[in-house]
Amino acid sequence: MRKIISAAVAAMALSWGAAATAEETIKVGVLHSLSGTMAISETTLKDAMLMLIEQQNAKGGLLGKKLEAVVVDPASDWPLFAEKARELISVNEVSAVFGCWTSVSRKSVLPVFEELNSILFYPVQYEGEESQRNVFYTGAAPNQQAIPAVEYLMDQGVERWVLAGTDYVYPRTTNKILEQFLKDKGVAEEDIMINYTPFGHSDWQTIVSDIKAFGSAGKKTAVVSTINGDANVPFYKELANQGIAATDIPVVAFSVGEEELAGLDTAPLVGHLAAWNYFMSADTPENAEFIDAWHAFIGSEDRVTNDPMEAHYIGFNMWVKAVEAAGTTDPDAVIDALVGVSVPNLTGGYSAMMPNHHITKPVLIGEIQADGQIETVSETPGLVAGDAWSDFLPDSKPLISDWRAPLSCGNFNTATGKCGGAGE
Repeated sequence: MRKIISAAVAAMALSWGAAATAEETIKVGVLHSLSGTMAISETTLKDAMLMLIEQQNAKGGLLGKKLEAVVVDPASDWPLFAEKARELISVNEVSAVFGCWTSVSRKSVLPVFEELNSILFYPVQYEGEESQRNVFYTGAAPNQQAIPAVEYLMDQGVERWVLAGTDYVYPRTTNKILEQFLKDKGVAEEDIMINYTPFGHSDWQTIVSDIKAFGSAGKKTAVVSTINGDANVPFYKELANQGIAATDIPVVAFSVGEEELAGLDTAPLVGHLAAWNYFMSADTPENAEFIDAWHAFIGSEDRVTNDPMEAHYIGFNMWVKAVEAAGTTDPDAVIDALVGVSVPNLTGGYSAMMPNHHITKPVLIGEIQADGQIETVSETPGLVAGDAWSDFLPDSKPLISDWRAPLSCGNFNTATGKCGGAGE
C-alpha cells in the first residue's frame, strides 16, 4: 500500500512539475505559410518572429517568464489558416498570434480570434474596410500606401492607369478605392485598365502585351501592381522580355519588396517602383542595428530585410510594452493597453497604435536598384495615421473606428450615430 501511495505521490509530483514547466513560458503563435505560393514572402516573417522572441528572451523574457514560439504552417491554404489559428489558441494556448499575409487568410481567421478572444498582429499592407477588436493592423492601410503612390505618379505626369492584381479581396478592394480616387481626380474611364490573375499565375505574355498596347496611346502610362506572391517573378520577367522599361511604363508595386526581388534578375527592373513604409536602405541607427541582428541570427550577410518584417518588429514591441503595462497576458487587458502605445520604428521615428487598431507610419516611394535594394525617391513629411475606412467609397466615408470606451466600435456611422456591429 505504501508503494502505491508513493507511486501516486510521485506521479502527482511529475504532473505538477509538467504543469509548472508549461506555466514558466509565455507562448507566442507564429501563423505564416512555410509552403505553397505565399512561402516566398511569409517564411522570412516566421524567421523574423523567431529572432524577435530570441532577443526578448535575452533581455530576460516578459513578466519574469521566457517566451516560447509556437510555429505552424498553414501552407498558403486559406481555410487551413483558420484551423491552425484555432489550434494555436485552443490547444497551444498562445497569448498572441503574429501572422497572415494575404487578406483572404486574415479574413479566414477573423471569426476564430473573435470567438476565442485572442489577439492577432497583422503585418502586411491591406485594403482597409475593416477594424476588428481582436486584430492590430501594423501594415499599411490604402491611405498609407496606395493613395500616396498614385499621387506620386500623377505628379510625374502619368495619365493612363493599369490596375493589375491577384484575384482576391485585397487587390479588388484596393483597386475599387483607386478607381474611384482616379475618377475623382478627373481620369476618364477609358484611361483605366483593370486586370486580375489567379495566385501563382505564370503565363503573362498576353497580359503584358495588352499593357504594352494600352500604354501606346500617347499618354504616359503606369502599372499599379497588387500582384502577390510568386506570380511576381514571371510578371517582371515578361516585362523585361517585351522590353518594357521603367522609363516607358513604370510599375509601382505594393507587394514586392527586397525579399521578392532577391529571387529576380533585377537589372531590367531598375527604375520600377515600390511603395512601402520601410526599405532596407533606410539610413538610421535603428535600422543598422536591426540588419546586423538579422544577419547574425539568420547566418547570412546576403539575407535582406523588408517592410512586413519591420511591421512585426513594431507590433511585437508594442505587444511587449502593452503586456508589461497591463502586468498580464490576459487578452482583454492587453487589447486595452495597446491603444496609445508608441515604439520606435526603423526609419527614425516612433509609431503609435491608434484607437482604430491601425498605426502611424511614414510613406515611402522607392526605385528598384540593380543590386535588388530600393532607394527612397519620395517620403511623406511626417507620419500618416492609418484609416480603417476609405473616404473614397460612399458606404465607408461616414464610418469611423474607435475601440476605446465608451464607443468601443469598429464601424461607427457618424451619419446615423449608430455602431454597425462590433468586429465588422
